[in-house]
Amino acid sequence: MRIAVLTDIHGNLPAFEAVLEDVAQRHVDLIIIGGDVVNGAPDSAACWQLACSLNCPIIFGNHEGYVVDYGAPEANPAFELPQFAPVRWAAAQCSNAEKQQMRTLPRALCLPAAPDVLFAHASQRSERDSIVMHTPATEFPLMFPHTNATLIVRGHNHAAQVRIWEQRFIITAGAIGLHSGGLRAAQYVLLERRQSSWTFEHHVVEYDVERTLRRFTETGYLEATGVAGRLFQREIDIATLQWLPFMRLYGAAIQSGEITMERALERFQQL
Repeated sequence: MRIAVLTDIHGNLPAFEAVLEDVAQRHVDLIIIGGDVVNGAPDSAACWQLACSLNCPIIFGNHEGYVVDYGAPEANPAFELPQFAPVRWAAAQCSNAEKQQMRTLPRALCLPAAPDVLFAHASQRSERDSIVMHTPATEFPLMFPHTNATLIVRGHNHAAQVRIWEQRFIITAGAIGLHSGGLRAAQYVLLERRQSSWTFEHHVVEYDVERTLRRFTETGYLEATGVAGRLFQREIDIATLQWLPFMRLYGAAIQSGEITMERALERFQQL
């Protein structure tokens, strides 16, 4: 059995299409979409519609959560701040029916055909849990409290990696749509059951990055999203995290009104 796990597409349609072309050559039995189909690059609705057309399992990611929550009566009023302009763009692209589809997605998934594998966007506990190379292993039982799986496959953190937890492997698939680690390409992971055990391989797919970068301008996305949109575009262009470091440094000051997004970007670019 061969399973391709695709995560963190983030509205990057050219990257998503290229990965699907690569997967089609590998004779997989199943594709699983590990969340964050939307929000980041300009083509959230097109990516969502393409994902749904595959008739495969899709897991709820934190960015589906942002799009679903945007505009809801109980939504966080902070959504109206400039840093959430990409969420507004993605939410405006997606219909109410599509948002309802997102709302009903599972947070984690086990399949009858692969009962020893757990699929999640970030963890069983939350679609926002990070696992990086220095995450203490003592955190893992809190993140995955209800599984006997020997293989845990996840996304959320955009760099492909493997962590060992007791007799388990925790595999981060790598991102399709937003790049990191200097790798200007899409990433996904391929699982294969051989007899009674699983093997896994991380795959890298080159695609027309310039086509994606042009989409930021030709769709009107940059004009609509301002600094946040420029940071996402730069993240794709230079394959280095931009948005999260920027918000960690300046998010609180921006939200309190101490500094504008534009001035914060000027400072960020000088670091």
